[in-house]
Amino acid sequence: MRAKNTITGRLLSGAAIMLGSLLACASQAAVPGITAAGGTTVGTFNLTAAPGYVSQPDGASIYVWGYGCKGGTATYLPATISGGSCNTMQLPGPTLIVKKGDTVTVTLTNNLPKAAGNTSILFPGFKVTATGGSPGVLAQEAANGLTVTYSFVADTEGTHSYYSGTQGDLQVEMGLYGAIIVLPALNGAVPTAYAAPGTNLPNTCFPVGHKLASLDKTGDFRLAAAAYDHPGACYEREYMFQFAEMDPAIHTQALEQVNADSAKTTQCSQSTGCLSVATEPYHPAYFLINGRSFPDDADPNYSSLYPNQPYNGNPHMHPGELVLVRVIGQGRMQHPLHEHANHLRVLARDGNLLLTSTNKLAGPLLFTTTTTPGQALDAIFQYTGKGLNWDMYAHTSDTSDSSAEGNGGAPCVPDANGYYTTGSGAPGTAPNYYEWCGDHKSPLESRPFGNVGSQGPITLPEPTIVANGAWYAGSPYLGPDATARAAGPTPIPPSGTIANNPGSEAGFAYMWHSHNEREITTNNIFPGGMMMMMLVDPWVSPINEAN
Repeated sequence: MRAKNTITGRLLSGAAIMLGSLLACASQAAVPGITAAGGTTVGTFNLTAAPGYVSQPDGASIYVWGYGCKGGTATYLPATISGGSCNTMQLPGPTLIVKKGDTVTVTLTNNLPKAAGNTSILFPGFKVTATGGSPGVLAQEAANGLTVTYSFVADTEGTHSYYSGTQGDLQVEMGLYGAIIVLPALNGAVPTAYAAPGTNLPNTCFPVGHKLASLDKTGDFRLAAAAYDHPGACYEREYMFQFAEMDPAIHTQALEQVNADSAKTTQCSQSTGCLSVATEPYHPAYFLINGRSFPDDADPNYSSLYPNQPYNGNPHMHPGELVLVRVIGQGRMQHPLHEHANHLRVLARDGNLLLTSTNKLAGPLLFTTTTTPGQALDAIFQYTGKGLNWDMYAHTSDTSDSSAEGNGGAPCVPDANGYYTTGSGAPGTAPNYYEWCGDHKSPLESRPFGNVGSQGPITLPEPTIVANGAWYAGSPYLGPDATARAAGPTPIPPSGTIANNPGSEAGFAYMWHSHNEREITTNNIFPGGMMMMMLVDPWVSPINEAN
């Protein structure tokens, strides 16, 4: 994949290094969820639909309904992430993780307010049978305080959504949605048709727990070696983003009417409920990724700050890693997600691999990933730094200068694709593993800031141009003396203000965000909403996604 070589991407990749240093410590993402105990072929989940509250960065506490775990207990994946929790209500609902071929049984208890009436779950793409409950328009429904059980065979791999099939304009808006991940039945092994690449090419597929040595320092946070039983679906990291929006006026109406009904001597007993909530006109003010808005989505999974919003959204990677991105549109609107630094290669939609007649991947490269309501998408993202026209590892042309910038004399032997990998003799622990050798030792231009005519896009700008202070402390990419090469008389940061150790973790940060400008606000306040920071660390910096 070729890196986007735009001025916007270039300026952000340089100036946002400061933010990368700040956010790197809180960037755990992975794809946490719950699974059946013991890894049996029968996945049994006991869920509730219940009311609760979620927080927003503007200080608002929003009344919502959500799916959760009955009894508040579960078996969590991936096992390398600690501190898992599953309350009786969360937003989005618990991510259900099963294997292809599993018989999945979901028992839903309706603990919504009586005024809400019946509720249910739809599992699009699966042939579902239901027991208990009563027939609804789209699904078998559970009355207040009662249960309904859904069963289906997980016969389609990939990412899928689930959501309420009852009064969808209200119940989905209130938060009744979640995700199902169907893993290939490989038990962590590589796809059956995968063959190791030939001479001078790197290995691109690793069994779970057997990645490159530099990655094994912190554990393996993948759910599988591949998203599908196909050699083109291997990956080294994975993240899921569920996009939705909220109109607080709808939630306020629902709360007021629920409270009014609760105050009555005889409460609502109608299966259709007794709420008369206007869901049109629709004016959302909150735009969510995994139930949170920026900057809350940068905090860790299962953070105690968000007891009903357990999942974060903050991708983190090394150059060259194949990153599986799972995207679901869970609201009623389309949201154009733009991933800076490269395009996404689509693998599948709603679990359907996009293939040629000869079984080759045929998915398009997307500049903007449109999150269509109700649709799930699996894609591969890869950042390599190719085409920057400058050496992001700060290698110098002077091989005797290794002490000045850390990696001055480091090698870059290109493999068949032009990268320094195991295919060309690079050890898995090489600080510049997967460097694009075409830019090796190409310097940043020294002046002027913003000139993209030749030899690189930027130098570090003057402190008056970007936020100043203790956030930036050099970079394993740009070298520990990068601050001295800043334009202007004042280094970045000023002397004595360094708070982060440049030898531990400080990489590049790229915004991933909605291309609808209002959707990167929280209640019309920027920045917020559908925004996250994608962090790229050099291989010398382990990425620990455990909480």
